[in-house]
Amino acid sequence: MPLSYEQLAARLDVVEDELVGVKLENAWLKRQLFGPGKSEKMDRLQTSLALEGAGETPLPAKVETVSYERVAAPREKSPVPAESFKNLPVKETIVIEPEEVKANPEAFERIGEERTFEVDIVPPQAFKREIVRPKYRHKTDRARPPVLAPAPERPVMGGYASAGLVAWVALSKYVDHTPLYRLERQSARWGGTIPRQTMADWIRITAEWLEPIYRRMHKRLLGGTYLQADETPVRCNDPDEKHGGTSEGWLWVISRPGGDVVFDWRLSRRHGELTSLIDGFSGILQSDAWGAYESYSKHHPEVMWVGCWAHARRKFFEAERENPKAVALILKIIGWLYECEECWDKNKLTPSNRRRHRKKHYTRPLYWLRKVAAGLRAKVRPKSGLGKACDYLLKYWVPLTRHLECGETRLDNNLVENAIRPSAIGKKNWLFIGHPDAGQRSAIIYSIVVSCQRRGIDPLAYLRDVLTRLPTMTTRDDLDALTPANWKAA
Repeated sequence: MPLSYEQLAARLDVVEDELVGVKLENAWLKRQLFGPGKSEKMDRLQTSLALEGAGETPLPAKVETVSYERVAAPREKSPVPAESFKNLPVKETIVIEPEEVKANPEAFERIGEERTFEVDIVPPQAFKREIVRPKYRHKTDRARPPVLAPAPERPVMGGYASAGLVAWVALSKYVDHTPLYRLERQSARWGGTIPRQTMADWIRITAEWLEPIYRRMHKRLLGGTYLQADETPVRCNDPDEKHGGTSEGWLWVISRPGGDVVFDWRLSRRHGELTSLIDGFSGILQSDAWGAYESYSKHHPEVMWVGCWAHARRKFFEAERENPKAVALILKIIGWLYECEECWDKNKLTPSNRRRHRKKHYTRPLYWLRKVAAGLRAKVRPKSGLGKACDYLLKYWVPLTRHLECGETRLDNNLVENAIRPSAIGKKNWLFIGHPDAGQRSAIIYSIVVSCQRRGIDPLAYLRDVLTRLPTMTTRDDLDALTPANWKAA
C-alpha cells in the first residue's frame, strides 16, 4: 500500500533528524580527536584538518590580500631562572679559583666575583628515626616494677610508619595521582620496599583518623546558606560483580565559594542520595541540570535551586558553527554578564549591593537573550545543537534567572567542578577503587586535601601535623582547631 504524502513527510523528518544527530556526533568526535576537546581557549580551527570533505576533490581557494594595522598586545615575559628558583635554599656553595691564582696566590688580589647557580635534586629517601626508651628499676625497693616511658603515640600503632610517611603515601595517591603499585616500586629506591597492601592499610587508617574532622566540615557546610553541588562517576571493583568486573559508583561533592569542599561516596546517582547528603540544609543550592537537584528543591521549599550559566553557555559555544551570527550575539550577552560580575568582584560589592546591581543591569539583557533564544528555537530543528542549546536555556530559565534574587551566588558552578578535577585525573591513573567500602576513604582524604589546597595550605604539612596530634588527643579536646579552616601549624 503506497504511503500518503503526510506519512512520507513524517518519515523524511525522522530521517533528517537522525542525520542531524549523526553529523553532531561526527563533529564532536573530530573535536575530541583532532581539536582542543572540551577547552574553549585553544584554537578551534584545528578541528578542520582536511576532514570536512574527505574523499572529495578540493576546490581552489580564493586568494585575497588583506592589510591592516593594529596595536600589538604586550608580550608576556618568560620568567628568568633566577626569578623562578628564588625561593630554593642554597645547600652547597662551590668556589672555583683560577688556575693562575692557585699557582701564585700572592701575586693577585680579589676585586669581585661572578655568581651563577645550578639546580640539583635529592630524590625521596626514607630514613629511620630511632626511638630509645631507657628502662629503670628502683635502687632500694627492688619489688617495684621497672619504670619505662610509654611509647610515643603514632597513627599506625605497632608499626614502623611515622605520621610523615603515612601523609606522604596518601598525598602521592590523592594529589600526585600515583597508584600504590607504582609507589611500591618506587619505595625500593627510598631505601626499603614497602608492600602495596601495607600502604593500603595506611590509607584506611588515615581516613579513620581524619573522619571526625571530615564530619565537622560537612556539618559546617550544611549550617551555611549557600551550597554548590556536583557529582562525578568512579569505577569500583565490586566483589559481587561476575568475573571480577567493576561497577560504577559516584563521588558527590558539595562546597561553598572560599569554604571547604566535602566529597561523599555513593554507589548510585539516585535522587535519594542527594537527600541524605544535604539533609537539614536550608538556603541556596546551585548545580547543573541533573534532575535530582530540581526534584529536591521541589520537595523542600526551604531550598532555592539556582542554575549554572556555564552549562548554558557551553551548549551555545558547541553549536556556534550552525549559526555563527546568532550564537555570537547570545555569547556576547552572556559574556557581558560575566564582565559585570568581574567588575563587581574587583569592587568587593556586598551581597545586598550585588543583588541590587543584578536587578538593575541584568533585566533588559536577559529579556533580549530569552527573546533571541525563543526565535531561534522556532527556526532550527529541535535535535540540532542549536535547538538543544535553546531548549536548555528556555527550559531552565527560571533557575538561571534566580541569580537576580541572590547576591551571594556565583553565575556558574565552575568552582565545585574545579574541585572535582583531582579525582578525575586520579581515576585515569588508578582506574578504579579497589572495593566499594574504600570509596568513602577516598572521599574523606579528597575533602581534606582539596580544602587545604583551596586555602593555600600545604597538604603534606597539614597531614603530617594533624596525624601527629590526633593520636594524643582525647574526646575533651576541640577538633575544630584541626579543620583546614582553623588549622595553624604547631
